Amino acid sequence: MNKVLKNSWALFLGMGFLMMAYGFQGSLLGVRAVQEDFSLTATGFMMSGYFVGYFVGAATIPNIISRVGHIRVFAAFASLASLVILVHSILINPFIWFLLRVLTGISMVCIYTVAESWLNDRSSNKNRGSVLSIYMVILYGAMGIGMFLLNFSSPQNFQPFILVSVITSAALIPILLTKKKPPTFKRIKAMTLKNLYEASPFGMVSSFFYGTIQSALFTLLAVYATSMNFSILEISIVTFLLAISGAVSQFPVGKLSDIYDRRLVIVISTFGASIFAIFAILVSRQMYLPEGLATSKTWFYIFLILFSFCSLPMFSLILAHTNDYIPKEKFVAAGAGLQFVFGLGAMSGPFLCSIFMDIVGSNGFFIFLFFFHAVIGVFGIYRMKVRKTVDNPDSQFVAMPQTITPAGIELNPQTEPIQEPKPVIETSSNEENIKDYKVVDEKKY
Repeated sequence: MNKVLKNSWALFLGMGFLMMAYGFQGSLLGVRAVQEDFSLTATGFMMSGYFVGYFVGAATIPNIISRVGHIRVFAAFASLASLVILVHSILINPFIWFLLRVLTGISMVCIYTVAESWLNDRSSNKNRGSVLSIYMVILYGAMGIGMFLLNFSSPQNFQPFILVSVITSAALIPILLTKKKPPTFKRIKAMTLKNLYEASPFGMVSSFFYGTIQSALFTLLAVYATSMNFSILEISIVTFLLAISGAVSQFPVGKLSDIYDRRLVIVISTFGASIFAIFAILVSRQMYLPEGLATSKTWFYIFLILFSFCSLPMFSLILAHTNDYIPKEKFVAAGAGLQFVFGLGAMSGPFLCSIFMDIVGSNGFFIFLFFFHAVIGVFGIYRMKVRKTVDNPDSQFVAMPQTITPAGIELNPQTEPIQEPKPVIETSSNEENIKDYKVVDEKKY
């Protein structure tokens, strides 16, 4: 573990700063959009721009890295991310913010790809699991801390936008000053959608719907809290609880999926998330009223934690379930395919959720989460009836952050390359006779 930290501390520190800025930025834009009287539909459309950019960037960034190299690409797009957030404070318009969010999504997927490629290069088969665990803890922990920076200054001021830019720029320093040479970039081919569906229909379909859920959850939770008249501190607490409880839940839920039928664990988890989403609606009551008249938020916090505990491990569960039905050498390709499908769903999530909120009211947020979690659960029950569970000894649960790229999926210790047997050099009978002759000849003289 100490060796991992020694070799990769600069990358971990830089990614920590970037995720802190990312967590802060998401909450900041959501709250500011409500304060600027953006409609819920316009807010959802604007927030979905990040995932459009993430999807576009994932397809184009590998070619750019191959041509220019890791360091130049990382520096260029991290600088772009730092610049873009400042423009938000100058040009306040939902459509312009949508375009800026697209640029942020492209920049962030580039940063993830470069950082995760670097981590892959520095890790060995013995410590891949440790590297991935540290990386995931840093991502979720830094994002949670970043959400508390919302209390730094009023979202209506320009100072919070400057702070996001400063933190993003600070992330460049430790990574660009590293002495290690950049890795040789490997292009990872994803499985075709047809092959992915044939291997695991439930894995592909649930990945799509979970992308819809996940994108709406992280982008619109702050919008929901603001519309319910939460204070800035309470919004920070809500978003922090979401990130941290989701990170903590990864390992216990994953352990259960290795012991029992993984599809059963996914179905129970997704229905559990649906139930806790409904409970969150029931206990919300008059939380939106002014201080002194509002009902307590304690039970809301509890049910949000339980919702997050059930919902956030699901991408890792879906990935592990898909790996149950494919050979080890296709794990990375399948992960890349699931990320592609996840991205397709994520692009529509915030916009669809905002429509729910526009029609039903603020609690349309949790109705949206209830509905799509239930869809995954119903389809999972159907698949359990038409296909038996298989036992793949090469597949087990490995906690993965939802933002991980195919380069990061390689950190999964199960995807370590299978050692090819060393070729045996056969000697001909003539060569053996010559050697024997030489030995006898030496004895004579």
